[in-house]
Amino acid sequence: MRITSIFALVALMVAASSARAENIEVKIENFTFNPPQIMVHVGDTVTWVNHDDIPHTVMSKGQGFRSKVLDSDEKFSFTFAAPGSFSYFCSLHPHMTGAIVVEAAAK
Repeated sequence: MRITSIFALVALMVAASSARAENIEVKIENFTFNPPQIMVHVGDTVTWVNHDDIPHTVMSKGQGFRSKVLDSDEKFSFTFAAPGSFSYFCSLHPHMTGAIVVEAAAK
């Protein structure tokens, strides 16, 4: 009976951890990322949505993430697995920039 209780506790902890993860949206519109800077936690997913009528990309300046070319209303999502700072830009329009700060998961 004790092993069953441990498995139940682990399942609850995993469910609680997953419940804390958030989905944050960044809009691509008028040749800008909106909001241009955000703060998230490890495990959160950021989704960029292209609301312009021309293609854009989302590309981190390091090795973090890279989207395909996003046409109008297409989306790109990335889940952050580690803390850090991530600057990004549109490779088609390099003046479009943004930044994400990823903090350790909330306890």
